[in-house]
Amino acid sequence: MDFAHTFLQAIIAMDMTIRLSVVLILACLAGLYSERAGIFDIGLEGKLLISAFFSAAVSFETGNVWIGVLAGVGASMVFSLIHGIASITYRGNQLIAGVALNFLASGLTIVIGHAWFKKGGQSPALPNDSRFHEITLPFADAMRDIPMLGPIYADVISGHKPLVYITFLIVPFTWWLLFRTRFGLRLRAVGENPASVDTAGVSVIRYRYAAVMIAGVLCGLGGAYLATSQASAFGREMSAGRGFIALAALIFSKWRPWYALMACLLFGFLEAISNLYPNIDVFGVFEIPVQFMQALPYILTVVILAGFVGKAIPPRAGGEPYVKER
Repeated sequence: MDFAHTFLQAIIAMDMTIRLSVVLILACLAGLYSERAGIFDIGLEGKLLISAFFSAAVSFETGNVWIGVLAGVGASMVFSLIHGIASITYRGNQLIAGVALNFLASGLTIVIGHAWFKKGGQSPALPNDSRFHEITLPFADAMRDIPMLGPIYADVISGHKPLVYITFLIVPFTWWLLFRTRFGLRLRAVGENPASVDTAGVSVIRYRYAAVMIAGVLCGLGGAYLATSQASAFGREMSAGRGFIALAALIFSKWRPWYALMACLLFGFLEAISNLYPNIDVFGVFEIPVQFMQALPYILTVVILAGFVGKAIPPRAGGEPYVKER
């Protein structure tokens, strides 16, 4: 295998890694905001799914993909509001509320989808104007022939859908917002010591609601990307466990934005490898079967959640409802 062929395969793998990581990054950042404020969000999967459905359905009906994205974000925010009411206002169990949202999204998308389109819970394929298309960055074609750097810019950095670039801009924005602003300081304090924050005159309830609603927006973008960019229609259970993988990446990254980006890229890379190389021959001795490669991202999820990546300490007030002292 010559160098040119190996380099081409690496370019393809990097490009696919980026495309497959976007949903994970958005869901992971959603969990980051929510859990930094002390609200554990198991319902990321459900928010991705409900957003994907409404993004595809509204995009198909209106012929405008951006209206579809807004519909998906709105649906995800409604789920976040339900989670907030159950977990913050009524101080219910956050994990159970999140699991309930996942079941609710799974059922609603099938029932409404079947009633709406009569296609067994799926949406029709989105026409040209109802889905996103690749953006070619300036000078991409002119730089393609430059050795090494040209193909990386033209084929890895350029040529993605708009939501890909928005996602990679949200990562540094999240770092700045959480670690360089008063809002971020207070939000993190709410997840660590809400009593002290309340004593200082800052509303714990308001900041926790703000965190879960931001999570709703990010999950909404993730679901919209699934249905209008990564695919061109809604399919039943198309989130396929990405919300849970994002939670594993969040624990792996120890609740830090830049580490979350790296963790999600790792999961995306594993999925890309499983798609590109379903059967891997190991030195001609034995062959790794396709089933193992497809299961590899989920195996890593279990390994991470089992605690084999080092001790990850969550926010101290995470999962605990706050009761204001009289």
